Amino acid sequence: MPKFSYAAKDIKGKKFSGTISATSESEVVADLKKQGLITLSIKSLAGKKGGGGVFAGLFKPKPSKTIKVDELVIFTRQLATMISAGIPLVESLDVLSEQVETVGFKLVIESMVDKIRGGADLSEALKTYPKIFTKIYISMAKAGEASGQLDVILVRLSEYMESSQALKRDIKAAMTYPVISLGLIFLIVIGLMVGVVPKFKEIFSSLSIDLPGITVFLLSLSDFMTNYIIYWSLGLVGLIIGVILFKRTSRGEYVFHWLTLKVPVFGPLFKKVAISRFSRTFATLIKSGVPILGALEIVANTSGNRIIEEAVNDARENVRRGETLSDPLTRSKVFPPMVTRMIGIGEKSGALEQLLEKISEFYDQQVQATVKSLTAMIEPLLIGVMGVVVGGIVLAVFMPILKIQEVLTKKK
Repeated sequence: MPKFSYAAKDIKGKKFSGTISATSESEVVADLKKQGLITLSIKSLAGKKGGGGVFAGLFKPKPSKTIKVDELVIFTRQLATMISAGIPLVESLDVLSEQVETVGFKLVIESMVDKIRGGADLSEALKTYPKIFTKIYISMAKAGEASGQLDVILVRLSEYMESSQALKRDIKAAMTYPVISLGLIFLIVIGLMVGVVPKFKEIFSSLSIDLPGITVFLLSLSDFMTNYIIYWSLGLVGLIIGVILFKRTSRGEYVFHWLTLKVPVFGPLFKKVAISRFSRTFATLIKSGVPILGALEIVANTSGNRIIEEAVNDARENVRRGETLSDPLTRSKVFPPMVTRMIGIGEKSGALEQLLEKISEFYDQQVQATVKSLTAMIEPLLIGVMGVVVGGIVLAVFMPILKIQEVLTKKK
């Protein structure tokens, strides 16, 4: 029979520890309960051997620092289902720890079970792993515990995460094609300028003809790229690293996020995504019973854009002073008039979360429509760019050849 080490305390707070043989952890808890003890922690001793030397525990699995969102959504939905069925929280988590596929996540759940058995709430246990369970996750779990509707709020939380993931997939789909296409165009141009054009230069040099201006420019550019390939390659890498480092600064992050909302073509898409995320997160938190000031703080931190974050934080301070939410959001000029007016109507009618959900649904549809139109527009646009660039290089190379043919024809 497997052995377990345990730590427990009695009603007076005196602590006990030792080992016990049992078929499962739940049996250990039951045995200790019969003895009038409250279980603090349990650890399986199965397969444990003495010694092990310097390398003991080197390959021992550790709790995950991050997990996939899809796995977290499944965990949240299953936990909500089990709680709504009347299964106690600790037993529900025990069952889920045996079901999850990732060993690291299994250890995370087991660690949370130990903390809850030791007297902690679920929200307190979640705080131990902030990279897995976000602020919105912890706040909603806390609101669910306070309201006695943990199962309902966990379902709402899983729906929120699923909607957010779907939105991210739409954006990723819209960005992947142009990024890959532009990268290929860049590599093709470099290949032509460094590998093909220099061979034509040797031919043109052996002929005493005046080259067109576009050909002279192309050959000069090819010479530079061929002779100084190390320097401009290092310069390009340095520029990329510089942009990345600048983006990591407070000022750089602000500039980057401002450009994200203002850049042509993609700017309106990113703004719609930001507003949709703001509306959905805010609606989910308020509907779950999180106070409006706390909800605004979480919304600001999870907005993903400094411009939106500062506008929401400013609105939060104004709400703290007794002002309505819609007025400071209107003054920020970040949110469209339709959004701020609907928020104002929601405040007056007491149906703020419903109107925020409507806003989120509207902008989700707008994002999907924009992604489809961008996908349809970008493909011919990139083909046109490739045609102009590659066609320009081919034209510059073949213009002197056509001129040579004319000269030879006249001589005949």
